[in-house]
Amino acid sequence: MTGICDLQALLKSMDPELTEGEYVFCSVDGELETYLALSPIATFQESEGLTLVVSKQNADRACLAYESTYRMLTLTVHSSLDAVGLTAAVSSKLAEQGISANVIAAYYHDHVFVPSAKAEHALRALKSLS
Repeated sequence: MTGICDLQALLKSMDPELTEGEYVFCSVDGELETYLALSPIATFQESEGLTLVVSKQNADRACLAYESTYRMLTLTVHSSLDAVGLTAAVSSKLAEQGISANVIAAYYHDHVFVPSAKAEHALRALKSLS
């Protein structure tokens, strides 16, 4: 199945969903294999360390340091990795509301991490785009 590239079609059908649970972003030393038991939903190797996106519960169990907690909004439309403007539209709408957005594009969907306390507000704002 090919992802959608047309911005208007993406916005019209993105149908954001708020995922249960809280997530945190942690920076750790070492190899990914060391942290697989934490079930990270995303990772990224940076020069400063390995970034893990894990549930708050798993981070707390492992005594990992983090600064903030986030909720994940999933844009349920199958967006193409070549689509232009979706991230900009979403982040602009949230910025208008004073909500930070950390976006991770995966193969089928885009996932937006917003501060936990502002998650419901962010969901309403994104739903107003469609």
